[in-house]
Amino acid sequence: MTASQSSMSGGGEPGVRTVVWFRRDLRVEDNPALAAAARTAGEVVPAYVWSPEEDGPYYPGRVSRWWLSQSLKHLDASLRRLGACRLVTRRSSDAVVALIDLVRSTGATHLFFNRLYDPLSLVRDHRVKEQLSAEGITVQSFNADLLYEPWEVLDDDGFPFTMFAPFWNRCLCMPDPAAPLLPPKRINSGDLSRCPWDELIFEDESEKGSNALLARAWSPGWQNADKALTAFLDGPLVDYSANHKKADSASTSLLSPYLHFGELSVRKVFHQVRMKQLMWSNDGDRAGEESCTLFLRAIGLREYSRYLTFNHPCSLEKPLLSHLRFFPWVVDEVHFKVWRQGRTGYPLVDAGMRELWATGWVHDRIRVVVSSFFVKVLQLPWRWGMKYFWDTLLDADLESDALGWQYISGSLPDGRELDRIDNPQFEGYKFDPHGEYVRRWLPELARLPTEWIHHPWDAPESVLQAAGVELGSNYPRPIVELDAANSRLQGALSEMWELEAASCAAIENGMEEGLGDSTDEPPIDFPQELRMEVDRQPAQPAIIHTPVVAGWRREDQRVPSMTSSLIRAETELTADFGNTSEDSRPEVPSNIHLQARAEREETVDGATGNTVRVNGNQQQQNLQNNMHRVLGQQDGKWIISAV
Repeated sequence: MTASQSSMSGGGEPGVRTVVWFRRDLRVEDNPALAAAARTAGEVVPAYVWSPEEDGPYYPGRVSRWWLSQSLKHLDASLRRLGACRLVTRRSSDAVVALIDLVRSTGATHLFFNRLYDPLSLVRDHRVKEQLSAEGITVQSFNADLLYEPWEVLDDDGFPFTMFAPFWNRCLCMPDPAAPLLPPKRINSGDLSRCPWDELIFEDESEKGSNALLARAWSPGWQNADKALTAFLDGPLVDYSANHKKADSASTSLLSPYLHFGELSVRKVFHQVRMKQLMWSNDGDRAGEESCTLFLRAIGLREYSRYLTFNHPCSLEKPLLSHLRFFPWVVDEVHFKVWRQGRTGYPLVDAGMRELWATGWVHDRIRVVVSSFFVKVLQLPWRWGMKYFWDTLLDADLESDALGWQYISGSLPDGRELDRIDNPQFEGYKFDPHGEYVRRWLPELARLPTEWIHHPWDAPESVLQAAGVELGSNYPRPIVELDAANSRLQGALSEMWELEAASCAAIENGMEEGLGDSTDEPPIDFPQELRMEVDRQPAQPAIIHTPVVAGWRREDQRVPSMTSSLIRAETELTADFGNTSEDSRPEVPSNIHLQARAEREETVDGATGNTVRVNGNQQQQNLQNNMHRVLGQQDGKWIISAV
């Protein structure tokens, strides 16, 4: 399909009325579902269903909800300019029930939507297709989120890849994805006389002040996304290879929030960067060409996160490599709170966490630093860190965040080595060589000379006094010494391997039970402060169309003043560390059954330089331990069996 064809209308069936279900595709440009609906020449009813309770603990954080609210307003205005009716919004605890009710109330004959690839969405989409098809409604889904469908990228033996480098190399060898579609020239308005709608409320009064600050720095909406892409292509991209690791300057694209909400088409990004790469290659600009290669690799990582989640749905909650199931994570809510507050005593880590809290954003290199410290120095459960990122990031993306945290924790076949601690002091020299980033977010260290900015505990007392720094008072001492953390980490790894060996021996002897195998055990429960207590309204056969306010019962994220963020006390917590609350999330199966094939020899990841130390048979077993098949439903719950 060409771009020009996408904007044509006419030739459709008379009396056709199509509901276009928007989700993370909040744009009118290169939107296959919207383009297909416009080509029917019938009436189009654009719709958005807000049902965050379905995501269990991953209820969107304040900054994500602010972005979504602004993006929906922008989308609604764009649709009206094309002649469409207003964007119909519904608030429900069950998106499928609300969507079916919407289709019935509008008298629609078709439902079009763009695919998502996480387990919950796959199950939800299957329910929609099954129930509406039974009523004679034509249901079609399209690819608007990926360059290639997950089932299209396979190795030479027809199996899905288990490491990023060969996956991305295969993608780059495939034919380029289709060109992005132009917006429809016109959309025929649907009849909404019998279609009630809900006013969606994404913020309460206490959040409006903080949200107003976000509007000064960000402009959500698909047209603003297009402007941001153009600004990046014409500016920082050419020097991306040299500057993308610098945390003390605006060196990244800042496009990830637009990509997450689907305001920016990944196909458009790919094609435009490719054109820049070709132009710079013809001009002999090797630096620009390399910058394009690196940036496309970042796009590839986003692609791989969906690919991995689709082929291994459990990767959102469990490590992909089975031996990591035995790692003795430290369940310490006090250390978790200190990390969140940016009070660890390691300046680069603290600066990153304070920037995250204050702005909802943090440089990708700093994300690696703070997550590595979290996993390897504090040895806290990686899902806790992933959940906190989900609650606080503007570009919070479950698949991408899970990939990043699993990579850092060594849970992937090509992940970082878990036994190597990254020293925050040395990371500071690399990513913030002049200390400007630390000074911006830790004003109590602003007068400290660059020589000591990343390790103030080593500075002479006279230097600290001249800079106004009093360790243990206005800036904390390191909460964990790296040597002690390294010793504890090596001990934990030894324990992990011993437990795995015992489990393997038990399996061989037919005595698997009772030896600590956590295959079927629930993950470590989230800390009390991360449990989103949301009013959950059970789905009803008929939807009552009244505005529903997201019911929050705890203090949400705020943008603190700089002074208030510095005097927060490190209070001890008395929460029960045990997992006493039952997980109410539905069990979610994959809709496919694939068998993973392991790489058969030691492999070096070309992207990271890390050696994968898992042999073929062991990796094959590890991956198969984490794959599932659907057996059916019982008492309304999905029953899943390990392959």
